[in-house]
Amino acid sequence: MSNLNWDILYLIFEELKDDGNALFSCLLVNKNWFNVIIPILWKNPWKYLKGKSILLKVIISHLSDESRNNITDQNIFVLTNLYQKPFFEYISFCRHLNFNAIIDMLYSIFTSNTMPIILKEVINLFINENMKFTHLYLPNQFDYKIHLISGFKYCFLELEFLQYDLYHNNQDVLEELAKLSKSIKNLEIRSHHNNDDTRMSGIIKLIEAQKELRYLSYKNCDKLLRKSIEESLIKHADTLHYLKIDNEPITKFLSYLVNLVSLELDGPGFSIHWKLLEDVSLPHLKLLKAKEICSKHLEKLIESTNGKLNEVSIHSFRYYDSNNDEIIQTIIKNCPNLKYLMLMLKNKDIIKFEELLTNCQYLNGLNLVMNRFDLKFDWNKFFEILTKSSPIGLFKFKFYFCRYRTLFSLESMNLFFDKWKGRRPMLLQTLPIYDYLGFKKYFDLIEKYKAEGVVKRYENVTYGNTYETFEWIKKRT
Repeated sequence: MSNLNWDILYLIFEELKDDGNALFSCLLVNKNWFNVIIPILWKNPWKYLKGKSILLKVIISHLSDESRNNITDQNIFVLTNLYQKPFFEYISFCRHLNFNAIIDMLYSIFTSNTMPIILKEVINLFINENMKFTHLYLPNQFDYKIHLISGFKYCFLELEFLQYDLYHNNQDVLEELAKLSKSIKNLEIRSHHNNDDTRMSGIIKLIEAQKELRYLSYKNCDKLLRKSIEESLIKHADTLHYLKIDNEPITKFLSYLVNLVSLELDGPGFSIHWKLLEDVSLPHLKLLKAKEICSKHLEKLIESTNGKLNEVSIHSFRYYDSNNDEIIQTIIKNCPNLKYLMLMLKNKDIIKFEELLTNCQYLNGLNLVMNRFDLKFDWNKFFEILTKSSPIGLFKFKFYFCRYRTLFSLESMNLFFDKWKGRRPMLLQTLPIYDYLGFKKYFDLIEKYKAEGVVKRYENVTYGNTYETFEWIKKRT
């Protein structure tokens, strides 16, 4: 394998681009492998960031003599003994310009007095006529006028992704990007409310300038900005496939976005609004995620998807969302191709849930939230139905316990594993079973069934903020 040509090696290592440890280990095989892997690693070096000081040393080693002198003149002696020039122009391979990571890296090493001086030189190092970026991340309170740097107009002609925080950012950068960058496909907007016309103009111009906008998400935007964004998105109805929003729409713009494949709705607290959803038809929708939205507003939306949905996540911890049986029935009737399901389950829904298992024969992953008030959930009955009626492809399970009192008993858990014997070994996550509450016996039981091949892999996610809806036993980086 070490003698394979460059093109084949590149294709192989591209498959490992999400596994930083594997790529780093392959670097040491020989010079040929090193030459192939370095451009892959440096395409997005912030992704593999572990030792901040090591990466910073490499970046600093690229500084020109003029930049070094500027730093020295500022009496920043920590950098007066600068590093020798690298053998590779590592930075030239960089396609992700992540100022979130750069600023975080500098703040971890330098004081607030010296950091801006170093940052200025680093910015000039990355923004020049020789760089071509596809991804740009501009953080909160980033007020550097990068659009005035001479190389700015060359760097972002091929920009495909932009993550932008509107808080305290001047709009000049966005307006210049709107003139240069017409190929942004993925746009993430994060705001902090209280937007005025001067803070909105740049982002609206940028949205309208794009030729093939496919993904857009916005968060924490006030009504004025949301309304302007919604009106702009109607013009992208043909290309927009992925949308993520965190508040009820102001306009009826969703009715125009008939080509949506993925829709994520994050309600602020438990929202009784979102009635506009009842009039929306999305015939191509494959993924629906709705958080803290009353399920009755989702039923007609699900009905409009023509059986295309394969991922449904209805994430609610509220007991008074009483339409649980109706939403389950809606899924039964309208989601024959369902592969992944997240749902809050109540004791009264167990029988109806059996019908869902029988009808959704492509179900592969199941993510159940246990109602915090349902302290008499019949786990034995549920596990019996799960082992008897689950489709053959179902083997991924997550159980979310809002309170430890909703946790299944050790006997119920043992029943589940015992009846699962002979089926495909399961991937299992629980969140959370707290170690300090004396639940070692649960872990011991799981280890027993892992040894018997009933459980393939298990993970106890102690903290909810590390939790991904449909990510099973996957190492987080």
